[in-house]
Amino acid sequence: MKIIEFCDTTLRDGEQAPGNTMKPKDKLLIAKKLENIGVNVIEAGFPASSKEDFEAIKLISSHLKKATVCSFARCVEKDIDIANESTKGAKNRMLMIFYAISDIHLKNKYNTNRKDAMEKIKNSIRYSKQYFKRIKFGLEDATRADPKYLHQVINLLLNEGVDTIALGDTTGWITPLETFKLVKNVVYQVNGKVKISIHCHNDLGMATANTLSAIMAGVDEVDTTVNGIGERAGNTPFEEIVVSLVVRKDIFKRKINIKLNALMPLSELVYKIINRTPSHEKPIVGVNAFRHESGVHIDGIKKDPSTYEIFNPKKNWTQARIFIWKTFKQEMTC
Repeated sequence: MKIIEFCDTTLRDGEQAPGNTMKPKDKLLIAKKLENIGVNVIEAGFPASSKEDFEAIKLISSHLKKATVCSFARCVEKDIDIANESTKGAKNRMLMIFYAISDIHLKNKYNTNRKDAMEKIKNSIRYSKQYFKRIKFGLEDATRADPKYLHQVINLLLNEGVDTIALGDTTGWITPLETFKLVKNVVYQVNGKVKISIHCHNDLGMATANTLSAIMAGVDEVDTTVNGIGERAGNTPFEEIVVSLVVRKDIFKRKINIKLNALMPLSELVYKIINRTPSHEKPIVGVNAFRHESGVHIDGIKKDPSTYEIFNPKKNWTQARIFIWKTFKQEMTC
């Protein structure tokens, strides 16, 4: 049975939202929790964006022992240089470079054309190889790119020897059926030569569904954030993918190496650091996720919890959920 790997981008994409700012010491706490819970790759930040991000990645690099520290960069030599400096102390490290490939971005953001974009991508990968043995290339807005051009860019990435190709649904635009078809075609094209990753946003509320569709279509890795935090409507929630793969293993038939009993403490830590609480109805970690009011439901739960609870919440999940609920009530009365 195939193992699904997790690349957590809570510390990079998750922070890129109003109010989600994290200090370097906070990022280290989260990174340690992520490593302990079994996350394979931790995208620690965008070091060229700020001095604090650089220091956070440097700090994380010096502490992690198992997980791969991934530093983020544009297709800009200075970005790549800074990413190298920020991760020099890491036991395991990787570079994540990205470039948008949809015509919307090429024309309106970069003011460039497809041919020149491919040249820039190629040169950036080659420049990166002087520093990094492992390179993940993120295709921003891949889901809105011309399929023929996407095919050409992937061939370029294969020829340049990247380790992982990340397909970005940057605007949360694609649907689950379209995701399955797109990923299936890409998986067929690469034929096991590189890992394929999926990076979804939640603008239309389909990030979890799209990520699960990508898993069914054969991706090797999924990009997620704790509690689904991130730009605009957020990213694919880590806890939702983990629990979905466990509860519906009959459908997905994938293994994961994630410690389930550490999910809720991790969720609590992230919410506490960014000074937020989950919505009551938030799947897995919301305060109402395992609370019932309807008499019919309560009667069923008393007789057999599986009538209305499709998985059994661990004891420490419940304790952490009660903590969040009490904190929320205290804030409301202040």
